[in-house]
Amino acid sequence: MIKITLNNKPITLDVDPQMPLLYALRDELQLTGTKFGCGAGQCGACTVHLNGKAIRSCITPVSAIAEQAITTIEGLADTNGTLGESAVQVAWREFKVPQCGYCQSGQMMSAAALLKEIPLPTDEQIIEHMQGNICRCGTYKRIKAAIKSASTNATVTKNGVEIFDARQLANEKQGA
Repeated sequence: MIKITLNNKPITLDVDPQMPLLYALRDELQLTGTKFGCGAGQCGACTVHLNGKAIRSCITPVSAIAEQAITTIEGLADTNGTLGESAVQVAWREFKVPQCGYCQSGQMMSAAALLKEIPLPTDEQIIEHMQGNICRCGTYKRIKAAIKSASTNATVTKNGVEIFDARQLANEKQGA
């Protein structure tokens, strides 16, 4: 039995300790927002947060995350707890980032980790940090624009989950 905090909720996993975290999330917990891409930690589609840091869940055994906090794409929320409304997720929609969408949860998780580490990143910092995330559709310019926009609207809680008040952005856009 492996105890973790998943998206701010304590859970216990009864799986093989060597099972990749990705499989535990998708197959055991039915959290399918995290995607299988390459299976070798190279493409970034499986990115989640471990204690607020971006990791590749396809190469991380469940045993390595015991007693720690995991955040998946399903755990990003605004200040009211509304899921899917984090600064990064709102910016992704605003800039129409996804095409096929397959890599997007990993891209957003990497972007959220970047903004936690560097709240106002430069273009060079964004490019460097996002290097390990591959987008087969090539929406890199939109990804960078979305991260820049999210950087001015993001807030991070003390437990590492990104929060965002979408009303703040809406009011700014309307000139309120």
